[in-house]
This record gives sequence, structure tokens and C-alpha cells, in this order.
Amino acid sequence: MTDTTAALDLYFQRTVPLEPGDIWRCWTRPEHLMPWFCPLPWKTVSCEIDLQVGGAFKTVMQSPEGQQFPNLGIYLDIISNRRLVWTNALEPGFRPATTLADNSCGGFAMTAIIELTAVDGGTLYNARVLHANQSGKQQHEAMGFEQGWGQALEQMVAYIKGGGLT
Repeated sequence: MTDTTAALDLYFQRTVPLEPGDIWRCWTRPEHLMPWFCPLPWKTVSCEIDLQVGGAFKTVMQSPEGQQFPNLGIYLDIISNRRLVWTNALEPGFRPATTLADNSCGGFAMTAIIELTAVDGGTLYNARVLHANQSGKQQHEAMGFEQGWGQALEQMVAYIKGGGLT
């Protein structure tokens, strides 16, 4: 990775008191992703996960006003309990995306990488989002990347601690 491409990335890292396997289940099963995935008061009202390379990752997010935003992408890399990579730049079958302008990501292409590392007392949770250009990165920052991803992770922790996986 060059300095030029790293300048297009956003990073998020936290250590959370959860097992990597529990976080993995929350990222890879629709019934466990929907309760926490969007920072409240937004909601995830639909989710489809085809957990294989090239498989669909589809969500529909709903604003507090009731407007719905579909998101479609595919998985690029899957290492159980350790690494999950997806992009909205491609659709199932590795077809170039045709719906970016309509999704809640504001029309910018991105690739997200979640990495989970077991540490004493929990998991080191690393998220990196790659953008195609500076305008996409700036738009994502302006949408509240750091705050939104942080709130969603806090919601996941609360969901798991509250017995959501049982």
C-alpha cells in the first residue's frame, strides 16, 4: 500500500470485552446483524447474507423518518472468526455495481475490512474502509464514520452482553 492509497482509507480500532466468535456471529448472521448494525435511531430492516466469496451482502437501512436505503455488495475475503472483507463496488457474480447512487453510502464505492484478534480480556476490533477517491473518503467522514461505527460497535456489545446470541 502506498501513502497515496492509505490517504483514502478510514480506520477504526477498539478493544472490546467479547470473544471473536461472538463478534463473527453478529457480522455473519442476519438475525444477529440487524439489531446493532445501524447507529440508532437508524435501523436495519432487512439483511441477506450469502457468506461465501462473491456472495451477496444486502441490507436495507431505514432513517428515523422512515426512508429506506438499500445496500448491495459482495464478500471478497472470509476467514472465519478473524477477517471479513466486502465491497459495494461489485454485485453478486462479481458484476460491477449499478446501484451506488441509490444506496445509503451516498453513492461512493468502498471496501470494508473487519479484522478480529483475540487479546487478554476480549478482542481487538479493527475496521478499515477503503475509498476510490478523496471525495468518497471525505463524504464518509462527513457522514460520521468514527462516531457511527463506534456507536454500532457499542450496540453490538450491548446486544451480546444482553443475551442476544442465545
